[in-house]
Amino acid sequence: MFARIKKRLPRLLLELALLLAFILALEAFLTRDAASGVAPPFSGVTLKGEPFTLDALRGRPAVVHFWATWCPVCELEQGMIDSLAGEYPVITVAMQSGEAQEVLEDLAAQGVDYPVVNDPQGRIARRYGVSGVPASFVLDGRGEVRFVTRGYTSGPGMRLRLWLAGVM
Repeated sequence: MFARIKKRLPRLLLELALLLAFILALEAFLTRDAASGVAPPFSGVTLKGEPFTLDALRGRPAVVHFWATWCPVCELEQGMIDSLAGEYPVITVAMQSGEAQEVLEDLAAQGVDYPVVNDPQGRIARRYGVSGVPASFVLDGRGEVRFVTRGYTSGPGMRLRLWLAGVM
């Protein structure tokens, strides 16, 4: 049995490497227009009425997360983003999701409480090059974009990116 596994192992490793290369290439393609370097600054008022500036996230790894109330994949990530917001600086941007009250009602229905800046016309999203949601930008302590994801991202995946942004 071990001989069969040993014989198949090189092929299996090659297939896994090809799969990983495909996934990384797809991610690079989907985020090709995304902001890089120093994160585009923005400021506003959160849905809780608190003033916000991007500079408030500096000093340690942070997340700028774009989502929408009409996005089913975003709904799957909400618990993970809420959990991250308890451990790291996080600001979320509700992209083209309607008026503030509609977004607040959606958050309450989902049982999450992370900070949100409403972007009803998608102006902030355009500055970041967001072409689909969910999209997350992991920033290092200096405010530089280190990682960009589009589509579903797992909690361990985000935590790994945040850790890497802290050691880069």
